[in-house]
Parts: sequence; structure tokens; C-alpha cells
Amino acid sequence: MSIVVNLTQIIENINSAVSRRNSRLINGSKDVKLVAVTKNHEVAAIREAVAAGVIAIGENRIQEATQKAQILKEHVEWHLIGHLQTNKVRPAVQLFDLIHSVDSEKLAIEIDRIAGALGKRQDVLIQINMANEDTKFGIASKNALALGTFISKLEHVRLCGVMTIAPFYEDIEQARPLFRNMYQLFMELKNVNLANTNIEWLSMGMTNDYIVGVEEGSNLVRIGTGIFGQRQY
Repeated sequence: MSIVVNLTQIIENINSAVSRRNSRLINGSKDVKLVAVTKNHEVAAIREAVAAGVIAIGENRIQEATQKAQILKEHVEWHLIGHLQTNKVRPAVQLFDLIHSVDSEKLAIEIDRIAGALGKRQDVLIQINMANEDTKFGIASKNALALGTFISKLEHVRLCGVMTIAPFYEDIEQARPLFRNMYQLFMELKNVNLANTNIEWLSMGMTNDYIVGVEEGSNLVRIGTGIFGQRQY
């Protein structure tokens, strides 16, 4: 199927998932932002997605994103969804509107330093390893509030929410308890009312599990294969 057809189906799925949300979810806006993950996909495919209404592009690797941004003249948001090393912070802050993967005070400090030097306030999400997987980055959920409090005191970083990546489950219903717990953590962080923050994004859900993620309160989903098909390596 074409990118346009895939996007149409995904938007329908998202809207249906929103309508099924339990009344306990008080996540504010019913709108869900779709981040099109373009790792290993050509600029022509990105242009097709943008023409079909995509406004946010997600990339795992800074170098690949930088190369694409130099070619892609359309105005889009750039989201860094991959792990960020401290020695790659400068190019990340130069390009990305939202960094999804802050998982340590050390990284937050470096983002603050570089953003200050560039005259920017960098929007970030805290990445949380809800399943405590050894193979994934992110902090333990019990440490989220402490890191959020720390970030709130930085002058050039603005905390905008949290992100998690669920394990790949053959039965996506297995992701529901994890997403439900993530929503509760998001609301706890939001209700603390930390100064100098704008806690609005709960980023959870990818191609395999975004429907469950949205049903459980996600308002930011990251979808690549579902839009563009399998990556070309």
C-alpha cells in the first residue's frame, strides 16, 4: 500500500483508539501527534508523507537526520527518538525541536550547557525504561520525579513530558499494563507542577502497539514501518 493509504488507516486507528479511552484518562487534549519515523527511508518518501499531512519527523541518528534536513526544505518538526550520547549533544540541539531520550542528569547538564551557548531552550522528554529491560536505555520509573525535578532547575532545558518503549509483544495486550502504569507516572509528574516545565507529552506506542498506547493515554506516537513499510538497509 502507498504511504498516503497507510497514513489514512493509521489516523483512523488513532481516532478510534481515542474514542475508546476510559473516562479516567484526563490527558487534556484529545489530539494525538503522529511522529513519522524515517530511519533508513529516502527523502522522497518523507516528502510524500509531509504532503499527506505529517508535520513531525523522528530520527534515531543525528547524522542521518542532519543530511535529510539539508535536503528536505519542507517545514517540519524534528524529533530525536534515539539514544543521545553527551558527545553528540551539540548537533542534536542545533537540529531537533524535541529530544525524546533524556535519561540522566549528566546528559541534561550537557544539553543545558550547549543550548545556552546556542541561545536556545531545548525541549526534552525523559525516557523511562518501564519494563526494566537491560537492552533498552532509560531510567527506572522510580527515578523519574527526581530527574524531572533536576531538569526543572536548568535554565536552557524545558521538560515537556515522558517517553517509553515497550518490549515487542506478539500479543499487544501484554503492553497494556505497562502503558497504564506509564500514564499514571505521567500524571504524577504533571500534577507536581514543577516550575519551568510544560508537561504535555506522553510518548508511547510504535507500529506494533500504538493503538493500545493511545487507548491508555498516549498523545505522541512514533510510527515508521506502519507508514513507510520495512526499512531499506
